[in-house]
Amino acid sequence: MKAPIMTHLRELKSRLLWTAGTFLLFFVFGIFIAPIMQSVLLVPLIESWGDGTIIYTRMTDGLYIDLSLAALFAIFTTMPVLLYHLWRFVSPGLKKQEKQLMLPIMVMSPVLFLIGASFAYFVLLPLAFEFFIRMNYTAAMDSVLLPHARDYLTFVISILKAFGIAFQLPLVLIVLNRTGLLARDMVIKYRRYAIVGIFVLASVLTPPDVLSQIILALPLILLFELSILFMRKN
Repeated sequence: MKAPIMTHLRELKSRLLWTAGTFLLFFVFGIFIAPIMQSVLLVPLIESWGDGTIIYTRMTDGLYIDLSLAALFAIFTTMPVLLYHLWRFVSPGLKKQEKQLMLPIMVMSPVLFLIGASFAYFVLLPLAFEFFIRMNYTAAMDSVLLPHARDYLTFVISILKAFGIAFQLPLVLIVLNRTGLLARDMVIKYRRYAIVGIFVLASVLTPPDVLSQIILALPLILLFELSILFMRKN
């Protein structure tokens, strides 16, 4: 027997309130650990430029950075709670085959995001900063490099998010395949065009240097090839 619509709405409201409360709790906690997060995000720059200096140009820069990092922490830590409540809300109405498809996706999506962000943090950012610093010191006259703290953290966070999102590629391909929207034979047939598209995507998501684009494109190509192995032929 199907539950009335008001019952579903009350359940949805309850789950949204739980998620919002969790976000608020993690946001408050994130304010206290924001300085630690900032120190962690500065590590790639310090390793490439140990004697460098970053600057604050506004009185509110410190507050803005702490609140931004707290919000970022709250969003990331609340995501598993949101996915849990979303699963509990929709799973009763799903068929067995749909559950077998959705549950692994909801589990693997955060994992792939973490892998992508970690790859950017440990591999791309140190190489990119070494390249940028070297380019900034090739001026014809004496120059001083003073990165702005807000600009630096905005740049780093955007790179981490870009890599985390880009590493969702296998899930997108597999879902399209399992739902009958993308045939495995078609993917194999147009593989060369897909690889070109990956390089284009890498050029959009990364800083404007060839090294960063290659560093993102190569693992995406590997993930693309692995995705083909998990696609159904029919």
